[in-house]
Amino acid sequence: MAEHVVRAGLPGIALPPGGFDSDAGRVLAPDLARPDVVGFADDPAAERALLLEAQRIARMGSWTLDVSTGEAYLSDGLRGLCGLPARATLTDLLALVHPEDLPVLNDFQAALRARRSSQPLELEVRDDTGKRSYLVRARPEFEPGGRVVRVHGTVQDFTRFRALERQLSQDGRLFREAQRVARLGTWEWHTVSGECLWSSMLYELFGVEAGTKITYRDYLRLVHPDDRGWVDQRWQELAGTRRPVECEHRVIRPDGKRRVFRVRGEAAGTDNDRNVMIGTAQDVTEQRSTETRMQRSSKRFTDLVAITPVGIALFDDAERLVDANDALCSLLGLDLERLRGMTAEQLTHPDDREARRGRESHSFHSGQRVLVTATGKPVYCELNATVSVADDGQRFWLVVFADVTDRRRAAERLRYQATHDELTGLPGRAAVKELLGKLLGGRDYERIALLFCDVDNFKRVNDSLGHDVGDELITALARRLERGLPPSCTVARMSGDEYVIICSDVEEAGGVEALANQVASLLRTAVPVRDQLLRVSASIGAAVPSGPETSGADLLRYADAAMFAAKARGTGRVSIASDKLIASANSQMLLEGQLREAIMNDQLVLHYQPVVGPDGAVLSAEALVRWPHPERGLLYPGDFLPVAEQGDLLGELDRWVLRAAFTEAAEWPQLCGAILGGGVGIAVNLSGLVPGDPEFVDVVSASVAATGIAWDRVVLELVETSLIDLPSRSREAMAELVDRGVRFAVDDFGTGYSSLARLKELPAQIIKIDRRFVSGVATDASDFAVARALVDMARAMGRSCVAEGVENATQFHVLRGVGVDAYQGWLLSKPLPAKEFREILKLGPVHIPRGT
Repeated sequence: MAEHVVRAGLPGIALPPGGFDSDAGRVLAPDLARPDVVGFADDPAAERALLLEAQRIARMGSWTLDVSTGEAYLSDGLRGLCGLPARATLTDLLALVHPEDLPVLNDFQAALRARRSSQPLELEVRDDTGKRSYLVRARPEFEPGGRVVRVHGTVQDFTRFRALERQLSQDGRLFREAQRVARLGTWEWHTVSGECLWSSMLYELFGVEAGTKITYRDYLRLVHPDDRGWVDQRWQELAGTRRPVECEHRVIRPDGKRRVFRVRGEAAGTDNDRNVMIGTAQDVTEQRSTETRMQRSSKRFTDLVAITPVGIALFDDAERLVDANDALCSLLGLDLERLRGMTAEQLTHPDDREARRGRESHSFHSGQRVLVTATGKPVYCELNATVSVADDGQRFWLVVFADVTDRRRAAERLRYQATHDELTGLPGRAAVKELLGKLLGGRDYERIALLFCDVDNFKRVNDSLGHDVGDELITALARRLERGLPPSCTVARMSGDEYVIICSDVEEAGGVEALANQVASLLRTAVPVRDQLLRVSASIGAAVPSGPETSGADLLRYADAAMFAAKARGTGRVSIASDKLIASANSQMLLEGQLREAIMNDQLVLHYQPVVGPDGAVLSAEALVRWPHPERGLLYPGDFLPVAEQGDLLGELDRWVLRAAFTEAAEWPQLCGAILGGGVGIAVNLSGLVPGDPEFVDVVSASVAATGIAWDRVVLELVETSLIDLPSRSREAMAELVDRGVRFAVDDFGTGYSSLARLKELPAQIIKIDRRFVSGVATDASDFAVARALVDMARAMGRSCVAEGVENATQFHVLRGVGVDAYQGWLLSKPLPAKEFREILKLGPVHIPRGT
């Protein structure tokens, strides 16, 4: 391959003024006839080939730079070493240098410029990957006047040398670390002169200052006096016989500490060193101390095993029992002599043995095992096993047997309680999900049917006759279903007055329609409870899988939707889930997911309807939630509250409304004509978050604290039924909020079962007369009488009345005539977005229509 001259700079070499000319940096073909060409002027080809081979072997290349012309020579060996093509320039070579080494190149260049000697300079750089190292040598050539005219140099791949240095350094470090960790030092003993050479670690172990001259006699003086005689005898034997010696003796260090050393010695490996012995010395004080403690612990362990109440046994490698403590003998009712030699299989109860056949060996491993007693009774044990090796290398299994029979029975009882209804003993919600998952995962999933049954008007039984009677009725119906249905049917109780029937073979029952009618007939009966007959019926929804992808949750949803469809047609009806109903149920589930996301992402809005006094002053406003659905437009509560109830989202919805309403109301303008110090109240209707919830007070308090609204501006509206028969703890929670200034309002009063009879018991400060009475107050004498009675009773008990649904002036003036305190309805204002409601507040009192 031809040599090339390159006009460029070299790493660390000064270039002519003006820097590097890219045009001048091209590769030039050599002209051997010109004496001024840098390089071999007229070398024979054989000599050049020999030089190239020598450079290749040495992984080296050469270069020369003419400083005056900027022309440079790169040998073929250099280009091959750096992987450069034939036409490569020094610019290409410079590009191979690691960026972090460029400052070093500048220093190298400065040193060459300042050099006045022909002695070479050296520099080590890395390639651009940082994986290879190169040694660069450069020697300047001077003209008679002392100016540098030429620079000659070499580049050698030093990667292997550096790797070898690092490996040697690492080996040395690891050897020193290994000695430190093992607390082991090395020594050399010249038996003729008595001189000893110790490693630095050995000095440290003996507590002698490093570098101190040591002789054999110095070493013996460090040996414990009681051991010194026989230790000297052993080392003299080594010197005389040259056979390896190993011994363990005590040492008293110069600082007075006593240590135990294990020392090994042997003759040096060559005949020239017959009088040189070498060896190691290891500090084994901690090991010997540990062994002593272990021996003592072993004795204590043996004693502990004998008296521990947990069964412990030792099995040999063939898994035959070798030894056992008294607790295991007592547990199995067998003495040790009868137990010895028994295998794991013989100790296992036959039922457990059969269950394990083909699955695993009968070896004892950690886990659970049913053992058999001398009388054949099963004993449930929890096992913990470990392997132990004796001094002779024989392997043993140490197995601990913990009797968990009582715990297992208790767990079974707890599991039964967790999966079964406490009142009826029927499977509960968890068991239903488990059974449905098992059946739907089988091949006969098409034969499955699920019926959802809801006892009609059951709440009336509880309210009129008491919960005890209701419980007896629920239990009697459960027994009736169990006795009257075919074996392929499993009866379960979901909650309250709801039963679920899972049929694993609906064809055996005569088809889903026949089965549903049979269940309806069983639940349409007169049940004798406490010397009276209670006539009941149930609404029933039935569903079958729509395909192999149908899940247990899907089937429950379909049957539940069918039950609601049946209930909508009247009591005692049956409905079977159709494709249309299933599509509707799936749509409801989709809507439920969207509602959950809307609550989480603050995608709901609130409208506010004012509650005004007789003179038109805005006293408060009720927050009414709306959902701007991205596809269906603005949805009102009637469109999505049933979805929220089915999806158990009412509580989350209430929390959102509390935060949003309080945040908005905190910014309302303060009006002099409003109640309680000039602040317009904010009323929030709660349906999921009620006083009976343990977190009721905390949620309300947190919302007030987060928004900064005054306590006396907060009105919490609840339906009448949620305030009836409240336990004392719930009443205390309400009283705590009332003490802070919160007022409670009974919404839609007069529509519940208790009505006027329980008005006195309701823990509320505001009574809201239901719109059904308000609508007929001017035309229906009975509605007028109810409204007047409510106002009179509320006034007598120190409560205020609010009339809902006031739609015309006549209603307003009639209600004002009987003394109603406040009014809400479209006559005064429809529900308004937050911005528009603020404008209403700024305008002052609402216009009151004239009338009589």
